Amino acid sequence: MNIADITSVSIILFSVIDIVGNIPIIIDLKNKGVKVDSMKAALVSLGLMVAFLYGGEGILHLLGLDVQSFAVAGALILFFLGLEMILGMRFFREGPGSEVGTVVPIAFPLIAGAGTMTTLISLKSKFASSDILVAIFLNIIVVFAVLHFSDYIKEKLGEAGAAVLRKVFGIILLAIAIKLFKENFHLIIRPDQTMGILKAT
Repeated sequence: MNIADITSVSIILFSVIDIVGNIPIIIDLKNKGVKVDSMKAALVSLGLMVAFLYGGEGILHLLGLDVQSFAVAGALILFFLGLEMILGMRFFREGPGSEVGTVVPIAFPLIAGAGTMTTLISLKSKFASSDILVAIFLNIIVVFAVLHFSDYIKEKLGEAGAAVLRKVFGIILLAIAIKLFKENFHLIIRPDQTMGILKAT
């Protein structure tokens, strides 16, 4: 295990999951009478993320896709997620759901949503699966704690504190997205294709 890599992946996942930024949504669900089971939400999220970490690549192969292409797609999603966090804009909108509760929408898609799943596959192109797995467990512990103490955290952090934290992690996401794009995009273009382009020009 690489402590530096685990730290990096943990920060990336924490930024994407944005559990602190989602506290207002969780509070709103509680105010609407939804009973949030912190342990159940954390375990379901853990199961989804671990399953996609180890099974996601197989799904890609069935679809005829490679990890590098998915990593580039993931980098683009991370880029727009970062812009959302910094500018307060909405690029991704969830459709209205008929079921509301601990599993939907808290575990999925709030915690283990499309952004998280895409990020996991993107991270596999750079980091070891064991390091990513440890980072997932660390994030799930944080998720459980935030869900369990969401009312207290909301009160102490305040609207201004949550907004500042969100923008800071938005900038981190933008930097990570650019790095992922740079490290994987050139692997998609084969040397012979590159030469063909150069000759054509």
